[in-house]
Amino acid sequence: MKKIFFSSVLFFVLALHGFAQTVNQNAGWLMFLNSTKINDKWGLHFDFQMQSANNWEYLRRILVRPGITYFINKNHRVTAGYLYNPTYNRLIGTSKNTLTENTIWEQYLIAHKLYAVAVTHRFRLEQRFMERSNADGFFMQRFRYFFRVLQPLSKSKDTFNQGIYAALQDEVFFNVQHKEQVNGRLFDQNRVFLALGYRFSPKIDAEAGYLNQYIKGSSNAVSNHVIQLSINTRF
Repeated sequence: MKKIFFSSVLFFVLALHGFAQTVNQNAGWLMFLNSTKINDKWGLHFDFQMQSANNWEYLRRILVRPGITYFINKNHRVTAGYLYNPTYNRLIGTSKNTLTENTIWEQYLIAHKLYAVAVTHRFRLEQRFMERSNADGFFMQRFRYFFRVLQPLSKSKDTFNQGIYAALQDEVFFNVQHKEQVNGRLFDQNRVFLALGYRFSPKIDAEAGYLNQYIKGSSNAVSNHVIQLSINTRF
């Protein structure tokens, strides 16, 4: 399974070279994610993110995403929630440098094992209410598909409770309604992330890695090279 995992890494690295001749930027992202079970069927979701502007110049974006989860069974769950997402710009010639996105979102998550590899699929639909500078706000819907594999790198029993691991994930974004308000295309962006992490216990993971965010704009494309640090907790 490790051969399959690292072959997938190579595939995604090669895929990045297909995104040549774009505007390149560098940033840092910090993430905190939590999933808390209230009982066998219900739980709470929360994630908090901070994202820098190009070249780490200033804090550009904050994301606060609470939600409520219903556990169908141990491998399947559905979640619905709200996203508060202010973006801070430093633009000349505009009276509004803080643009806020308010989003309602729904997702379906599938988690399973493939030998020693933990596999996650996530399907998310977003109803986005967005501001823009010097113009009226607008509404659009976006669909996201997320895929992640986690490979323990230390010897463990059937259950991986502690140790070092490698993670590879990819998420693709599609504009499914009012795409003319953004880039005029179905494809919005793609995020590939490769990380090393450490599982302190079944409840706490910490990981660091490289994320490439490829954004297709209306007139050009941006390849954002991101150093991402994250803490993931499960209670």
